[in-house]
Amino acid sequence: MNDILDDVLTQWKSAIDDHDPQRAAALFTEDAIFQGLHPYGVGRDAVAEYYESQPIGLSPQYKLLETRRLADDTVLAYLAVDFSFIDRPTLPVNLSVIVRRTSDGWLISHYQVSRL
Repeated sequence: MNDILDDVLTQWKSAIDDHDPQRAAALFTEDAIFQGLHPYGVGRDAVAEYYESQPIGLSPQYKLLETRRLADDTVLAYLAVDFSFIDRPTLPVNLSVIVRRTSDGWLISHYQVSRL
């Protein structure tokens, strides 16, 4: 289960590090519910728009805190994430994600950030 999450989250981190919103969005299901620190959106276009608005140099460092297998094809993760920036202090947040096995592999179907 942790291997599944690490694979998806490593790709997510890499896409953000590279400021590649389309690659980040491709890690989400087409109907994903996405709640960053702005109003929520649904679907890959909303995810790509969110990450496009993020500053160059944004980089997440995450630590898995809790995981639960909700079904054979569904995993829940609760993480601590530190988003670092080039020009401002690091922002610590809590993140909950649900990843689902789809015909395209494991993808994020729910993403919920909250400030500490």
